[in-house]
Amino acid sequence: MLLTFILIYLVLTLLIGVYSSRFVKNSNDFILAGRKLSLVMATATEFATWFGSETVLGASSKMADGGLMAVIEDPFGASLCLILVGLFFARPLYRMQLLTFGDYYRVIFGKKAEFIAAVSLIVSYFGWIAAQMIAIGIVLNILIGMNVTLAIITASAVVVFYTYIGGMWSVAITDLIHMFFTIVGLIIATFIIVNKAGGFHHIMEQTPPEYFQFLPHNSFHRWVVYIAAWTTVGLGSIPQQDVYQRVMSSRTEKIAVRSSYVSALLYLTVALLPLLLGLAARIMVPNQSDSQLLLPNLIMQYTDTWVQIIFFGALISAITSTASGALLAPSVILSENILRPYFAKRNKRFSDKTFLLITRFSVVIIALISLGLALFRKDIYELVSEASQISLVSLFVPLCAGLFVKSKNEWAALASMIVGMCVWFTALRMETDFPPIFFGLMASFAAFALTAITFPKNGKQKEVYS
Repeated sequence: MLLTFILIYLVLTLLIGVYSSRFVKNSNDFILAGRKLSLVMATATEFATWFGSETVLGASSKMADGGLMAVIEDPFGASLCLILVGLFFARPLYRMQLLTFGDYYRVIFGKKAEFIAAVSLIVSYFGWIAAQMIAIGIVLNILIGMNVTLAIITASAVVVFYTYIGGMWSVAITDLIHMFFTIVGLIIATFIIVNKAGGFHHIMEQTPPEYFQFLPHNSFHRWVVYIAAWTTVGLGSIPQQDVYQRVMSSRTEKIAVRSSYVSALLYLTVALLPLLLGLAARIMVPNQSDSQLLLPNLIMQYTDTWVQIIFFGALISAITSTASGALLAPSVILSENILRPYFAKRNKRFSDKTFLLITRFSVVIIALISLGLALFRKDIYELVSEASQISLVSLFVPLCAGLFVKSKNEWAALASMIVGMCVWFTALRMETDFPPIFFGLMASFAAFALTAITFPKNGKQKEVYS
């Protein structure tokens, strides 16, 4: 019965993609859904984009292993990001009316900054997409015994197909449907599992008190690690194409802002359910060797078939939504900020129809590279964490400088991107005591400030939207 449900679900997902392709008349429709998303659809796609494998499988396993201090990045940091986007970034970015986040760096800092930003953005998504592919493989392996590698390839093909033909319209429509399944499925599964575990109070009594510690002990090192956990996703996901894409796809500026707030509240509320399930799993499945399999095995062992259908339907919905959104974002950057300038330098201008085809082709390229990474790496939570770190140490400081300091200094932006990335990568390889993003972010800020002071007249003197 589970196999039948999965096949029906995958077929319906493909049909939604085919239906969504009817709305794609040009590249603007494909990339930004024609800037026509309502509050409900914009909220759904923001929520569903991040509520994926790292939240359901990754965060629940981290919660079971280390408590709240182990899940600061997600869901708490992720919710913080959405709130900050609504407060400070949605309005000025929406008013710029650009196609991609890479375009922002070109308009403010120049073409060199655009290229480096585009490369950083694209690289940052590979781990995120790979994490979703791995998660789908794990789920299909547990449910129907399919070989993990084959499952990863099969499910990835489904996501690539409906993203390829429908673009942002396909992502938005499926996200709306998936959000409903995710929320309902998790609520039902949590209610049943908590009862089987002896009730909420029993779970709390069986959980060590330190699991509920939300602030670190008075130690400079622990506070740095704690703040780094908040900022990895909380700030690192702000300069990302998927966030920008949802802001720009909204019908109005107010919708762009309000959807960020609503999705933040919705995300944090629903994300508490996998954390509670993780605590229940810790009691009911204490000897699970692979923590990422903790929650799926719990559902398979302790619930009836109909509950398994609901839960895994919610899980697959969450994963495929995140995968499609994560796949579309770097594909757009590749076509708009890498390939278009490349052809333009060779005096090869192309029509919007050709650009749309190139963008769709980019979806396939990004998917293949991510698939290779998925077959090589297996830690879902860490893959997503590393993805956010890349954008944080290279792009966050120039973004803020351009929006709020009104700086247009191209050399400062380039120095900030390159130095921040290099210092972060070096610290990562050296396995420093402090989190590598601490060094990378500080280096990015210092490089921008020192370069701007040394070369104050350098930069593109273009209007900065506010």
